[in-house]
Amino acid sequence: MGQGLFCLRPPTLVLPIISAFVFLFVVSWVSAEELPARPYLEHLQDQARSLRLADEREWRLLLHYRPRLFGGYESEQDDPGFFMSPKGKTDPQAELDATLAQFFSKDLVGRSKQPAQCAFIARYHWLKERLAFDDARLPPVACERFDRWYADFEVRSVTLIFPSAFMNNPASMFGHTLLRVDQRGQTEQTRILAYTINYAADVPTDSGIAYPIKGIFGFYKGYFSTIPYYLKVQEYRDIENRDIWEYRLNFTEVQLRRFLMHAWELGNAYFDYFFFKENCSYHLLALLEYANPSLHLTDQFTFWTVPADTVRLIAAQPGLVSDIAYRPSRSTMIRRKRESLPAKERNLSARIATNVSEITSREFTDLSQVRQAFLLDLASDYLRYRIETIDSPPQELKDRNRAVLTARSQLRIPSEPFSVVPFAQQPELGHKTSRATLGAGWRNNDTFEEFTVRAGYHDLLDPEIGYTPDAQIELASISLRHYNRVDQTRIERATFANVLSLSPIDALFHAPSWKVNVGMNTIRFGDCQLCSNGVANGGIGAAVESHWLKREVFFAFAEAEANYSHAYEENHRVGGGGSVGLLADLTDRWKLMASGSYLRYALGDKSDDIRWFVGQRYTLSQNWALRIEYNHRDHDNDVMFSVQAYF
Repeated sequence: MGQGLFCLRPPTLVLPIISAFVFLFVVSWVSAEELPARPYLEHLQDQARSLRLADEREWRLLLHYRPRLFGGYESEQDDPGFFMSPKGKTDPQAELDATLAQFFSKDLVGRSKQPAQCAFIARYHWLKERLAFDDARLPPVACERFDRWYADFEVRSVTLIFPSAFMNNPASMFGHTLLRVDQRGQTEQTRILAYTINYAADVPTDSGIAYPIKGIFGFYKGYFSTIPYYLKVQEYRDIENRDIWEYRLNFTEVQLRRFLMHAWELGNAYFDYFFFKENCSYHLLALLEYANPSLHLTDQFTFWTVPADTVRLIAAQPGLVSDIAYRPSRSTMIRRKRESLPAKERNLSARIATNVSEITSREFTDLSQVRQAFLLDLASDYLRYRIETIDSPPQELKDRNRAVLTARSQLRIPSEPFSVVPFAQQPELGHKTSRATLGAGWRNNDTFEEFTVRAGYHDLLDPEIGYTPDAQIELASISLRHYNRVDQTRIERATFANVLSLSPIDALFHAPSWKVNVGMNTIRFGDCQLCSNGVANGGIGAAVESHWLKREVFFAFAEAEANYSHAYEENHRVGGGGSVGLLADLTDRWKLMASGSYLRYALGDKSDDIRWFVGQRYTLSQNWALRIEYNHRDHDNDVMFSVQAYF
């Protein structure tokens, strides 16, 4: 046993000696590899701290830092791979130190799996410029993927694109913005071949009713993507029939490169998508801010970011917009072409679209070739509109369009230029989306004063310049009213959402009109003089337009409504009925709306309502208007005069 122990002693003496040699070898090897880098990295980090680069605006723009309510900063970026430091989301200095350290490594980082010098190339170039990197003391990295991506753009300028509101999709009701990267040598006609930089939520196709809820509360991830412009034009202009406004931006070559470098970085990561605030328009503004840090765009939006407001803000920047172009939707083009025709030719073009044998009729062949070409172009425009807006278009439509195009080609003359005047002017000319109203009036035997504030966006009597005609979206509105005789102040009305779309029907377009309203109002019912009343109302109907005075839209709805109030027996009533009304532009500044409704409630409190409404608005300026409204509901009469300010 003792022999054995003795025999074990030599290894216990040798091992420490071997370990010491191994340690010295490793240390000397590591030093040989890292010691030249470590002092330089520490030098750069010390220099960055002395220059307080982490406090500079450009670093905060690159990392999307925002001041927190109770001090400090937090990045709006939500992808952990976007940060080099575990504390990077909330610690700008730690992220800067870690980013500098990562530039000494060729490890792959970010969603795109590239070395940090390439994955975060805007950060690299900004820090390189500010700290005057010695390239010989950093590992050389070739960013071939970025170089190819950048070269493919052949960037000449950037254009802000605004497709107008699309009422049939909740996510598009307020419009949308994206950026187009215009190439060298492109013309107005060939810019449709350019690429765009688009930011959108990644929404599963089976999201269903969860879509708006998840969109509002940030449960979707938002990504930047690069998509050919012609695909977006096809989607917005041809399928969804949205007019498109294009604002070319004045950026220098240096700013254009900064713009694309940061866009490349953002392609590496995601933001949580919030429908009202951090949406498609908000993060595009952040991208433009890094390209030109003298712009302060995102600071203007605290609670929500409406795409039309961002267009207004861009257009208001001195010298930023160099040119504005309009790209009409297919439906706008068809309507304007039809308006330009005498009634006889208008009817003939509609018949050609439904029966191509009309091409051989004397009525058609007696026309000049120029008029024949115009009618055939119009018929083809309409058939393509039908083909692209129907889920499964019948083969008959395609065959009919082919026959029309064949007849058109046989004329062998070019189409004459046709200038399309938009139905809605560009959004920056419209009123701002929030509104405050101060009014006074009379209700039954009392007088009152009222103050209303509305978060957004537009109602049928608001000045219509810059907004989709005959469309209403009101969100988050509340009215406080003081009744003088009874000396009572109360919440008179509250609107959660009040959305209405009037789609005038004609020989070619047959889209239904519809409306939804959820909120509360104050009613007089039975013995209760001022009672709060919850309302949920929805309806579907039709509209037609005329031009007897200037422009009038007549509408009718079949509708259902549910009410909740302590004024009713069983506290509720549910029923249905109908409404008819008129919306009329009397002059460019003066608009009138009148409507009448009858609803009968079969469930809960069995009762009925007869209602009348007459309202008029006069526009004082872009963001000021006067309004007078009369509401009648059974024996309840309410008249109010108000002044409205948009902000």
